Amino acid sequence: MLRRTSIAFVGFAIWGATVLSVGGAPGDVPQNRTDLTDEQLARVVAVTKPTDDFTKPEQFENKSGGAGTFVGVIDENAYSHFTQNMSFADQEQFNLGNALFRKEWVSAPSSTDASDGLGPIFNSRSCQTCHLKDGRGHPPMTAQERASSMFLRLSVPPKNADEEAMLAAHAVNVLPDPTYGTQLQNFAVPGLLGEGEMVIDYTDVPVELGDGTIVTLRSPEYSLADLNYGPADPDIMLSPRVAPPMIGLGLLEVVPAADILAHADPDDADGDGISGKPNWVTNPANGEVELGRFGWKAGEATIRAQSAGAFAGDIGISTPLVPHNYGDCTENEPECLAMPNGEQEALGPTEAPDPVLDLVNFYSQNLAVPERRNSGDANVLAGKELFYNIGCVSCHTPKYVTSRNADNTFQQFQLIWPYTDMLLHDMGEGLADHRPEGEADGYEWRTPPLWGIGLTETVSGHTLLLHDGRARSLLEAVLWHGGEAQNARDIVAGLDKTDRDNLIAFLESL
Repeated sequence: MLRRTSIAFVGFAIWGATVLSVGGAPGDVPQNRTDLTDEQLARVVAVTKPTDDFTKPEQFENKSGGAGTFVGVIDENAYSHFTQNMSFADQEQFNLGNALFRKEWVSAPSSTDASDGLGPIFNSRSCQTCHLKDGRGHPPMTAQERASSMFLRLSVPPKNADEEAMLAAHAVNVLPDPTYGTQLQNFAVPGLLGEGEMVIDYTDVPVELGDGTIVTLRSPEYSLADLNYGPADPDIMLSPRVAPPMIGLGLLEVVPAADILAHADPDDADGDGISGKPNWVTNPANGEVELGRFGWKAGEATIRAQSAGAFAGDIGISTPLVPHNYGDCTENEPECLAMPNGEQEALGPTEAPDPVLDLVNFYSQNLAVPERRNSGDANVLAGKELFYNIGCVSCHTPKYVTSRNADNTFQQFQLIWPYTDMLLHDMGEGLADHRPEGEADGYEWRTPPLWGIGLTETVSGHTLLLHDGRARSLLEAVLWHGGEAQNARDIVAGLDKTDRDNLIAFLESL
């Protein structure tokens, strides 16, 4: 008979007894969870072990985000609720952050000192413009639409030993284009031109499934047009990115590094064809090299760093972590550098000082994950069994227990179900952007979380998936998998319609 432990989540309890094996971490990264005793550690491993019983839902499986999971009416606001187990005081901080997340910045100088500083070149006027309803961005829907929730990352390869050394030391993840920096900004404040436009050309690629069904994928090619500040570097590398959903980020931030690194196998030592590896990046808050967790290539270690980068690159707003960065202006764009900025000396020489960044960071950390739907449905359970047996969980790790030492008490020791390992994987030529970022090469992407993916259309009004929105459905997204996921992709392509529909039903339930 199992004995209930004294270790509990808020409303949850851990059962079982197994021993954790952790490895794959370089440098000073801890090899064990320092927040737990050996007995606690064993019980955590037992509760996070992938199931082999697909006859019924697992205990607490519906509560994807632990005790903070949003339980209520599922509509277009399903991604926009606060973590449900936070205090009223925390809810006030969340609401203030929400107001700043939605605020539209204006160009400087203006009569509203607290809201000026936009650009001078930018991609959007607010965080919410990219993450509409806190959801997923998309490529332009028509030839006339200009990108507003998708952009192009830019970089160039190293050209000398000093630049190679900077990359090797993780001082920077990428090297900017001398003129257009690290991101193409297609908008500008009055009196200035945007940098240029992203061009997408799609080619149809028919794929025949095992039962004769034809699925047409669309393969994009990216280029630059209407460049207003001279030619780009001839070796420029482009990487398209849509804004990802905002839910559950704070929970991913407090998954212990040891638990993530336990899944790392960069040399495929176990021979299973899966070679997940961590990205290592410099945290601008302390200058330390840390495990990357956020962004399509795990290029940021913290939500705060990710938020500061988005303020700078997307909106053109400087912060204490990225000071004196006004729309990614470069020395080859003197008109941009000469434009006025919105710095407030009384609060420090930035346009969004710490109080602003603090609130946006808190908001971004605490958007609740919606409750799962239909987890006990027979078709969903059959699809779940396929998902596990095909090998999808080799990268999409189902569950974790967050740290007992998380700064926010309501995030401590929560059983969560994000379906990601937060590691880099080679996804094959089809998805390659051929643009390295830190440890990630041009074929590697971070495994994106799957929680909430079934609500994409409900929240965002579309079903466009993957890093550039090329996939128009969950099935198309699966069929784009290659590299380490090629075997699993081929199994899915060979399924009959019933099994395929069950697999999709499982994904839609997340």
